[in-house]
Amino acid sequence: LRPVANLKPHPSLCPDHSRQSTDSEESVRAAQCPNMPAYSTNIRLKFPILALILELVTILLYALFVVYDDGKTSHHEGGHDKDNSTDHHEENPVALYPMFQDVHVMIFIGFGFLMTFLKRYGFSSVGINLLLAAFGLQWGLLLQNIWHLDDGKIKVSIERMINADFSTATVLISFGAVLGKTSPVQLLIMTLLEITTFCLNEHLAVGVLGASDIGASMTIHAFGAYFGLAVARVLYRPGLRNGHDNEGSVYHSDLFAMIGTVYLWMFWPSFNSAIAKPGTPQLMAITNTYFSLAACALAAYAMSSLVEHKGKLDMVHIQNATLAGGVAVGTCADMNIGPFGAMVIGVTAGVISTLGFKFLSPILASNLGIQDTCGVHNLHGMPGILGGLAGILAALLGRKEDVTPGIQAAALASSLGFALVGGAITGLIMKLPFWGQPADQNCFDDSIYWEVPEDEEEAGESLTQADHSKNKAEA
Repeated sequence: LRPVANLKPHPSLCPDHSRQSTDSEESVRAAQCPNMPAYSTNIRLKFPILALILELVTILLYALFVVYDDGKTSHHEGGHDKDNSTDHHEENPVALYPMFQDVHVMIFIGFGFLMTFLKRYGFSSVGINLLLAAFGLQWGLLLQNIWHLDDGKIKVSIERMINADFSTATVLISFGAVLGKTSPVQLLIMTLLEITTFCLNEHLAVGVLGASDIGASMTIHAFGAYFGLAVARVLYRPGLRNGHDNEGSVYHSDLFAMIGTVYLWMFWPSFNSAIAKPGTPQLMAITNTYFSLAACALAAYAMSSLVEHKGKLDMVHIQNATLAGGVAVGTCADMNIGPFGAMVIGVTAGVISTLGFKFLSPILASNLGIQDTCGVHNLHGMPGILGGLAGILAALLGRKEDVTPGIQAAALASSLGFALVGGAITGLIMKLPFWGQPADQNCFDDSIYWEVPEDEEEAGESLTQADHSKNKAEA
């Protein structure tokens, strides 16, 4: 028998579970639901109005400032490496298109499917991922290139489109920290504010300070993780401190999430090398990422078996910690660290990521009030800091010309500072009570914001199977 405390209010009493209820009915019935929020989850007007206003403003700005690249750019492209000044399109303007497609697949398929592990939140994981990335890449391309106007215009090249995709990655990382607990309206606002903050930090760390971060361990991964964690802390829900019935996986949802893992794992060398200087630096970026990922996978599998009961593998570790090597090697991917150096970074990342999922996440939730749904601190946060530290060490050893450890350290500090302050401010804005956020009992449930097939809804109401990972632990 399920504990009475875990029972949800009956649909006839709680309008959040009824598609036919109106805002007026919700206010009348609120007293009948002890956990009933003081706001409505109906986003019929809020979401379309916000989405269309953002798109119309973006179209206007593009009409004023954005043109096609004619190949005569007088300066280097904007991005997260100071040495990417070589004009990739001088001979062939679409030479980088294969790399762009690889990064595109990571953004829209890799990140989207990686978050489908929640048993009743697959529509939102993939669907909202597409929404945020589609708006984010437009907004990111504008803001990243404000600093690189050419005769008052932003000239669109494949390289700048890649960098725009990179900017959306920060939002998708943060999305993982608040997955299942926010509305589409809140997430669009987070996208707008986070990409703005990201572009400010990127310009300071790379453009002004001149740090080297070709794979963006600091400016994307660490920044996105700690921005999301700051938002999650501000949006802390005491009602979820003991978990939620839907905050878990089933067999097929874990399998879908593994699809995202495999896509990310395959294409990560392109992510870390896409805008590196052609030739040896780009080859080193590909090679270092390749070996770091391979070594990380072995370490993650080994640690998962070591820390789990009876040596069984945990799918949470395999889905996430196997990717930590790609994150951690990013900053020094184009540095001459040697394949063995990349492997050392990969093994270290795999170990700390797995241990983070096993031991650190529960501590963050119980002691610090940081409810990190996807464990972005373990996949992007700690490995991102590791990548920054590896970059400092590589600079100290002279593994790349014109890179100093002091500048690398300043860039890491800048990324963490902008992330924590920007995330806290964004969280306060998202916490305002009129963005259509779900009540505690309705978190991690697609049916609040999506039309879900009736048979799936009925199956969800009668679902008595416990969390897949809890079943394994009990067994």
